[in-house]
Amino acid sequence: METPDETLALAAAGGDRAAFAALVTRHYDRIHALAWRLTGSAADAQDLTQDICAALPAKLAGWRAEARFTTWLYRVVMNAAHDLRRRQMTRSRAADGWGDWEIARQDEASTEREARLWLEDAMARLGPDLRDTVALVLGEELTQAEAAKVLGVSEGTVAWRMSEVKKRLRRMAQEEAQ
Repeated sequence: METPDETLALAAAGGDRAAFAALVTRHYDRIHALAWRLTGSAADAQDLTQDICAALPAKLAGWRAEARFTTWLYRVVMNAAHDLRRRQMTRSRAADGWGDWEIARQDEASTEREARLWLEDAMARLGPDLRDTVALVLGEELTQAEAAKVLGVSEGTVAWRMSEVKKRLRRMAQEEAQ
């Protein structure tokens, strides 16, 4: 029988390297997948995943086991992604003016890349709350109740956010098609 995450997390928090290795092995792909969904960039997701895994031993010391380990882990990934966004925004403001070069580079991309970029851009225009909700519900396939726990909101709020995402994406696509 497989050792529960919570048992491994408590052991890892106490310094058990084998328990920590088992947790990272078990959840590495999950961390990376959510990081990719939240950042929209494979390179950023890889860097973020490595940073999270490196910081996880210290973070586990503060884990209080009040929620499922995976719920806590999702929150850790989301916080790290939010921190990355803030750092990127700061760098973006500092590098203002390079946007024209980036737009020209993207215009030369293939049709498939353009479709992916449109989706990334549309998701970026939704705002962090809606993006985070989509990443958990559609990307990680959490139920609305599970996503609500991770996000710290009501299940009704998650349902409203998902409905709002659908409306906004449809509206964006219609506006661009005209």
